[in-house]
Amino acid sequence: MNTSTSARSMRPLFEGHEWTFDLLKKAYDAIEEVGVGEMGLNLSPNTIEVITAEQMLDAYASIGMPRMYRHWSFGKHFARDEAQYRKGGRALAFELVINSDPCINYIMEENSMTMQTLVLAHAAMGHNHFFKNNYLFREWTRPDAILDYLDFAKSYVARCEEQHGAEAVEFVLDAAHALMAQGVSRHPGSKTARSFERERERELERRVYEEQSFNDLWRTVPKGARGSDPETRGAPPAPIVTADADDAIGLPEENILYFLEKHAPKLDSWQRELLRIVRMLANYFYPQRQTKLMNEGCATWCHYRIMNRLYEKGALTEGSMLEFLHSHSSVVTQPSWNDRRFSGINPYALGFAMMRDIERMTLDPSDEDRAWFPEIAGSGDVMGVLKSVWADYRDDSFVMQFLSPKVIRDFRLFEVRDKAEKPVVDVRSIHNEQGYRNIRRALANHYAVSAQDPDLQIVEADLTGSRRLQIVHRVRHGVLLDKLGCERVLLHVARLWGYRVKLVEIDGVSGKTLREHDSLPIP
Repeated sequence: MNTSTSARSMRPLFEGHEWTFDLLKKAYDAIEEVGVGEMGLNLSPNTIEVITAEQMLDAYASIGMPRMYRHWSFGKHFARDEAQYRKGGRALAFELVINSDPCINYIMEENSMTMQTLVLAHAAMGHNHFFKNNYLFREWTRPDAILDYLDFAKSYVARCEEQHGAEAVEFVLDAAHALMAQGVSRHPGSKTARSFERERERELERRVYEEQSFNDLWRTVPKGARGSDPETRGAPPAPIVTADADDAIGLPEENILYFLEKHAPKLDSWQRELLRIVRMLANYFYPQRQTKLMNEGCATWCHYRIMNRLYEKGALTEGSMLEFLHSHSSVVTQPSWNDRRFSGINPYALGFAMMRDIERMTLDPSDEDRAWFPEIAGSGDVMGVLKSVWADYRDDSFVMQFLSPKVIRDFRLFEVRDKAEKPVVDVRSIHNEQGYRNIRRALANHYAVSAQDPDLQIVEADLTGSRRLQIVHRVRHGVLLDKLGCERVLLHVARLWGYRVKLVEIDGVSGKTLREHDSLPIP
């Protein structure tokens, strides 16, 4: 760092630990001058809100969203997190950032002024830029509409509770939340590209149509006249399908929530709307699952660059810089495999290391770097390369493209195969050229969400006869579903479908049936 007297031309922004709103404004302006003015970050407008520990716990419980409908699971999570926090079993995040427009940044009132400066550089600059520019977030999310949609969802759920009872609404939301991971269409199209505003408009259109087409004479028709089958009596008439039923309803279908929303025989329109709300939220959060490493790596690299630059300019005292370095070092620490703190690869540590490595290769490459990364080695354009990376990659493709032999050596990574049928662990890849490529491929697969989530698809649905629904799980590497968990989730599918559901697990290569599950009787 350049710490000469001439370089340190600014007066310190603050000198003590206490923060005020005036100091926060001064710090944000100085951070923005570096982040936008010098680094060229492309940001959405920022909103900064100072919250208490209890409010942070509340934000945790409601999946980080500022406005959310009511559900008992949020209260359960709040009680659990609060108990752990009060007992010292967990710490709270210094900040929480919402992918909205304007971008909402929650910062803790317990933070020192140095930490407030750090988290603003981390969240208001790094995360904000990543949310706005990464292709997954541009393709899957509408930051300018999410808050209005959450307002709509909250009021709609409350209205349903008034009209149909909290228990009936909870019944649907419980099942929808259990299936939330299977409420995403991995290839965005007609199911995911529709905006939140259009979803609200469609719900209003459906409500107006129902009011206009309502005829009070239907109230006088005996319920038994709708059908003789006691299981279908009182249910809406079954959809009419063509001879090729599977094509007519779009089977196979990986988005289970979408299929149930459109085709479940017994669901009323308000229940379908609740499924749509949960499905829209699942789609909204899907990019975050695919970019955890990159998102945190981008934000950590940005706050490191900005804080060092502020110190070079004299805006931070040496005491503040030492406090920052202590916190930063704790964040990017990677515990060893035999450390009690070890819980896998720290995304902050690996993401920051890879961003720093790209910076190093861009400015001062080795011969190894030139051989492995000829496109960026020695280019000299650090921000140009990094902004391109942040915009065009997700975690698995980022690791596959930019994990260098140096970072592999620094993290002491190697590949092992541990198969149940073998008595020993097989060390497959070590630190040689082919080993580096194998390790990079294996780690990229570890971050591929599509490779980690079970491959479940609805393959058969009888809408006119037995109403049988069949789901297939294509098993990868012999890993079957947990039997108890599978039965519980299958019960939620059956509750929404209205009839018994069968799940068949087949080998993804040979097609051989490995195990079958039938839903329990519907309560």
